Amino acid sequence: MAAVRDEAGGAEDRFRSQVGVVGLVGTGVIGRGWAVRALSRGWEVVATDPAPGAGEELVAFVERVWPASMALGQHPDARPDRVQFVGTVEEVAARADLVVESVPEREHLKREVAAQIDAATPSDVLICSSSSGLLPSRLQAGLRHPGRYLIAHPFNPVYLLPLVELCGGRLTNPGALETAGSIYRDLGMHPLVIRNEVEGYLSDRLQEALWREALWLVNDGVATTEELDEAIIYGPGLRWAAMGTMLTFHLAGGEGGMRHMLEQFGPALELPWTALVAPPLTDRLIEAVVEGVEQQAGGRSVRELERLRDQYLISVMRALRPHNLGAGRVLADREAIRLAAGAKTWHPGSEVEAPLELYRCGVEPDWVDYNGHMTESAYLAAFGWASDALFRYVGIDEQYRAEGHSFYTVETHIHYRREASVHQDLFFTTQLLGVDQKRLHIFHTMFDADRNRLSSTEQMLLHVDTQAGCAAPIRSEPARALAEIARAHQTLPVPPEVGARMTLDRQG
Repeated sequence: MAAVRDEAGGAEDRFRSQVGVVGLVGTGVIGRGWAVRALSRGWEVVATDPAPGAGEELVAFVERVWPASMALGQHPDARPDRVQFVGTVEEVAARADLVVESVPEREHLKREVAAQIDAATPSDVLICSSSSGLLPSRLQAGLRHPGRYLIAHPFNPVYLLPLVELCGGRLTNPGALETAGSIYRDLGMHPLVIRNEVEGYLSDRLQEALWREALWLVNDGVATTEELDEAIIYGPGLRWAAMGTMLTFHLAGGEGGMRHMLEQFGPALELPWTALVAPPLTDRLIEAVVEGVEQQAGGRSVRELERLRDQYLISVMRALRPHNLGAGRVLADREAIRLAAGAKTWHPGSEVEAPLELYRCGVEPDWVDYNGHMTESAYLAAFGWASDALFRYVGIDEQYRAEGHSFYTVETHIHYRREASVHQDLFFTTQLLGVDQKRLHIFHTMFDADRNRLSSTEQMLLHVDTQAGCAAPIRSEPARALAEIARAHQTLPVPPEVGARMTLDRQG
């Protein structure tokens, strides 16, 4: 794309790359998201929007989502109050080092606003539209300085999702795209430059294809909206999180990769599996797809990519588990079934082991760090499962928690003795140190398969009425079981780690 000349003369090839103030024109869902993204980077925001109450809504939105934005890491200069709402585009233009337009997706409106911004903003300030699919060549037509105009299409929520599609028009200066890429990387985003101007850009075209197919399936009575969402949530959506469509299908071809996948499943493109018409599977298309995924693979074999895929899928599903959503909920149900199936349970009059041996597991791939050893958080997770096994032993299960009662950990001390490595077998012993009406004091020890002691933890837990939000007496059956365990464990020696504290001996 050759450098263009504006009506005033010189070539537009230098644009402000250092941003201190972002100007926002339009503060709807996307504009507000840009505000939080910029503020979290430590930049100031000056914004305008003609809608009644828009300024108050912007401030309220920033306050509401600020904790989520900060969860990704806080810039030293980040402040939620560095936002000013003004009445006109001209006031925004007077202060901004970058102007972001996020008005409704109507071409005539965007062209009018672009012209207004262009007339009021210095020629070295980039103008970026948040359009979801309009052609930048049409939006920049008639501007006095069209070379600095481009599309910067984000994804909601803008303050969390990193993708921003950069698309220039016929009159956009290549330097504008380069500078924009640098700016958005500084914002903690992944700028994806659209090489050829096309309606909908890349991501929305893919989303639109899926959306249209979904509407047809609902229209034809084939599936409900919930069934269609489940078809994505529990399957391809998890894979897309890190590999996308192309690399995922490359693995679907087995050792033969994408080429074998196209040979095997290519004929299915002729079948009525979708309302969309597929392009002819020509040799040129096959070679383009095969060459593309091989470049993506970067020399890694299908088996290497399979291992990587399996590891990140486990990580994604485990990340969803605390939220009880999608595959995370399925994983939680699976864990409950697995633990219940192998769980020992206390019955009145049954013999109590001293100490208890209730839980075994292996070191999972996502439990290890770059040294190949279990991380601190993984030790805590493993000991948490050992505590869960104890709870199940005394009758504290899903039903007990659903009725509004549970144990909350209030203090934990972990001691590390030896490293644990991936796939290593672990087993745990549990000693009950004390119990009263509301408190439980326990000690877990972690061993490897050769009974080498790897780690231990001392924990104090408090029984809670989760509906009332306060400590409450342990219910009768678990209390009885814990009392029996305490009697069986009272003659066990107290581990030397119990009550220990960290200190440095001071020399006089």
